[in-house]
Order: sequence, then structure tokens, then C-alpha cells
Amino acid sequence: MPSDSEYESECKSELEREPKSEPAIDCRRASTSDLTALLSIEQACFSGDRLSRRSFKRFLNNQQAVFLVADCAGQLGGYILVLFHRGTRLARLYSIAVSPEYRGLGIAAKLMQDAERQAVEHGALFLRLEVSQSNANAISLYRKYGYREFGKIKDYYEDHSDALRMQKVIRQPDSSSVHLPVKWYRQTTNFTCGPSALMMAMSAVNTQSTMSMAEELQLWREATTIFMTSGHGGTHPLGLAVAASKRGYSAQVWLSEHGPLFVDGVRQADKKAVIEMVHQEFVTAANQNGVGVNYRSITQSELEQACDEGACAMLLISTYRLDSRKAPHWVTISGYDARCFYVHDPDPSEQQQDGLDCQFLPIAREDIDKMSQFGSRRLRAAIILQRAHAN
Repeated sequence: MPSDSEYESECKSELEREPKSEPAIDCRRASTSDLTALLSIEQACFSGDRLSRRSFKRFLNNQQAVFLVADCAGQLGGYILVLFHRGTRLARLYSIAVSPEYRGLGIAAKLMQDAERQAVEHGALFLRLEVSQSNANAISLYRKYGYREFGKIKDYYEDHSDALRMQKVIRQPDSSSVHLPVKWYRQTTNFTCGPSALMMAMSAVNTQSTMSMAEELQLWREATTIFMTSGHGGTHPLGLAVAASKRGYSAQVWLSEHGPLFVDGVRQADKKAVIEMVHQEFVTAANQNGVGVNYRSITQSELEQACDEGACAMLLISTYRLDSRKAPHWVTISGYDARCFYVHDPDPSEQQQDGLDCQFLPIAREDIDKMSQFGSRRLRAAIILQRAHAN
């Protein structure tokens, strides 16, 4: 999120002062005709991390965004940009700015209120932002408007200062929640989501567990199906569970079907034969390593119970609701509450390179069962990991 401490302090004053007058403020969607004024506001408000013309144009055409401007009698007084994460109920307040000559008119408050309303209409449950830990004024402002701290990011800004992560519940789900201490890890290839999710699950169960590219690739070699419909093979639930078992974890697997997985979209007979052989080897290895296999779909109650007991679950989902592609993808369950399950996703989109919106992603309960089905046979797969009991 573009941020500038001096500007945020001024923004606080602008919001807390009584308006100079009752201005006619029209909060409307930004358009390409606003580009010049937007760049002028950006230049006036921020000393670094400014959005470029190209970035503004990209966000103007982004259907997963609320991009509003405050129109004051034909002049732009400010803007706000909120981004959504496909497939979740999460929104991120990416940037807000008010032109210096229009401060003290209540513009920032109006922009925030309208953006929150539109985020709710979009289906978001939470709105998040980042703010410099040293900026007490801005933190106080966001607290006033209902934002609460839930994390910290080291060395976030250009001056190497830390950022606080703040969140506001904008749709008022139940406040109680269970969160696991899951470390986030970004997959380094487009085919290692399974090993990455497994390393995150192991980190939640054993905080001394380490995550690295070398381990990520080693896990993939141990658990790969070798072939998929295209490209490199993904990882098999039983293969991942066996790999975890060999590292001292107790693993339970839930599969909605018997027989080889991921063969429906594979046309070549020789590739199908390889996938089938690998599947049988994983079945044998699971039996030999004490991996429990439940041939049915996992329930939400069982996912809750795992969190309550300090275990960590991995879930196979279809990425269709995240990126409009239909690919199998592993995520790690990082918590739950009455309205949502939270997941750590190891694969950030191109616009979310920092991975901030891939941690504790809220997925509504009514959505998660739909997301966790893959292929024409609606395959469902899950793994629950916990520390093995000492003998």
C-alpha cells in the first residue's frame, strides 16, 4: 500500500477537524478522464511509492477493485483504491489520498465510508491495510474507524520501518475465531503448491520446522504424480502424507474416491499408466508408514476440530474461483470462525507479489465446500497433520 507518514498525519487532522463547510462531494467511480488529476494528487501527497500512470490505468480496468474519486464541483479532491482477492471475502485498502487544498472537508471519511459500503456489496467480510508502526497519528485514526492490529511486517517501507497490518470487520461476522501459528511460504515454481502448503502445515504443528526451496523441491520429488493434464505433475495427497510421516508427523488423509487421481484429463495411455502406477505405490507406502486414509469427504466440523486440537489441515481446491482457471491447488487451513475458514495460499497473484493477501484469507463457509472440489468427478482431498506421539 503506498504510504507516507507525513501525509497520513495530515489525513488524520483532515478527518478529525470539523469540516470547513458543507461541500458538495460526489464519490464516483474513477475514469480515464481522471488520470491527469490522479497523478497530480499522487505527486502532492506521497514522497515515495507513488502509483504510476500505467498502474492507475491498470486499476481503472480491474474488475476486482473499487476505485473511487471525490468530485468537488468538477475538481478531484482525492481518491481511494480497494482491491479484492478472487474467491475470498477479503478486501484490501490499497491506497487513499486527499489533495492538500481539499483537506479539512471530510473527503477522506466520505471516501472510506463509500468504499466500505461497496466492498460489502461486493461480498467482502474484511477490509485490511498496512500502516507505518511509527505513525501513531495514523494508527489512532484507523483505530477510531474500527481497524484493529493483527500482524506486523518487518522492513516494509522504503525507509526500512516496520508496518502494522490492520483489519476491520465490515460485514460483522462473529468476533470469536481460532487462528493457528502458520508461517507463510511462497511457492517457487508453478507446480509445487503441495509441498509449500505442507511446509506451512508443518510449521503450524511444529514451530521449529524450517521452510526452504530445497525442502520444497525434495517434497515434490517424493510426492509428485509425475504427469498431469499439462506441464509438470502436481503432488498426490497420499504422497504428501507419506512425506510428512517420514519427517515425524502423524498424517490422516481424506479422499472422496478410491482409485487413481487426476487421470480424467489425461489422454495419452502411457501417461495414464504412469499415474496409476504411482497411485498404487503411494497407497502401499501409506499403509507401510501408518498414514490413515478415510475414503469420504472431510467435513467442516472435522476441520474445526483439527484447529481446536492444534493440528493443521491442508485442502485441495480448484483455482477456478481464484483465477478463473481449473487447476488443482493446495492451500493450508490457518483458522476459522463462525462465518469463515481462513487459508494460507502459497501462490500470490501477479498484483500481490508481497503475499500479504495470501495469509489468513477468509473464505465463507458456504463457499469452501464448492471450492474444494476438483474435476468432473468432484474430487475432494484433505490432509490433517499433527505431531507424532512419542513412543
